Amino acid sequence: MLECKGVSRLAGHREILRGVDLPLEGGQVCALFGPNGAGKSTLLKIMALLTRPTRGVVLWDGEPVRGRESKVRQQLGIVSHATYLYNNLTAEENLYFHGRLFGIPRLRERVEEILEKVGLYYARRDTVGTFSRGMQQRLTIGRAILHEPRVLLLDEPYTGLDQQGQAFLNDVIRDFRNAGGACLLISHDLPDAVALADKFIILSEGRIVREGSCSDMTAESFDNIYREALEVDRESGDAWAIQFRGEG
Repeated sequence: MLECKGVSRLAGHREILRGVDLPLEGGQVCALFGPNGAGKSTLLKIMALLTRPTRGVVLWDGEPVRGRESKVRQQLGIVSHATYLYNNLTAEENLYFHGRLFGIPRLRERVEEILEKVGLYYARRDTVGTFSRGMQQRLTIGRAILHEPRVLLLDEPYTGLDQQGQAFLNDVIRDFRNAGGACLLISHDLPDAVALADKFIILSEGRIVREGSCSDMTAESFDNIYREALEVDRESGDAWAIQFRGEG
C-alpha cells in the first residue's frame, strides 16, 4: 500500500531522517515511537506527501508517487498537530466543506454518520470556535475518515481527548483496520498504543533502531525494549539499526 524506501531528510546540515524503510500494509496498525526530535512527525509528513524526502522514495501500491501525488492524497486520512478546521464554521459545515473537496456522494448522510461516530451530532450546528480542545480533536478525526481513505496517518491523535474520546478513537482505528485499512500511529502513550497495534517501530535520531510484532507484548516488556533500544542507540553512535523480531 504506502511505503517509504530508503527515506532521508536533510534540514541544512542536519539529517533528520536516515535511510528509513517503512511499509504500511492493509489490515494493520503500526505504532511509531521515539523521543522528541527523533524524526517521527517529519516521517509522517513525508508519508502524507506534505514534504518531499531529500533521498529515497515513497511508494503507493509498489509504484513511486512522484507525478500522481494528488490522486494518492485522496486515499490518505491525516491527523496532525494542526486541526485544519475553520473556527467560524459549524461542525457540519466543516465536514461539508471537506466532503465537497473529495466529491463524496450522498454527503449529507455521510456527514451525519461521521458526527454520530465521533459523538458530536448534538453539537453539529455549533461553531468550532466554541468547541473545547477535545471536541475539536474529535471533529478532526471525523474529518480524516470522512472520505473513507485507505491509509490513516495519526500524529498524537489522543491529544485533548478524555477517556470516552480515547475509547471512541480506539474503536475507529480498530474498525479501520478490520475493514482492510493501514494505519500509522504516533503516540507517547506506549502501553495503550502497543495494545492497539499489530507492530511497532522505534525511531531514534532519524533511524529505525528496533521494530517487531506487538503480539503477546505486555506493557512492561515493551517498556524494557524501548529503554534498551534507546540506550544501545546512544552507545552505538552511528551504528545502523538493531533488528528486533518477536521477543517479549
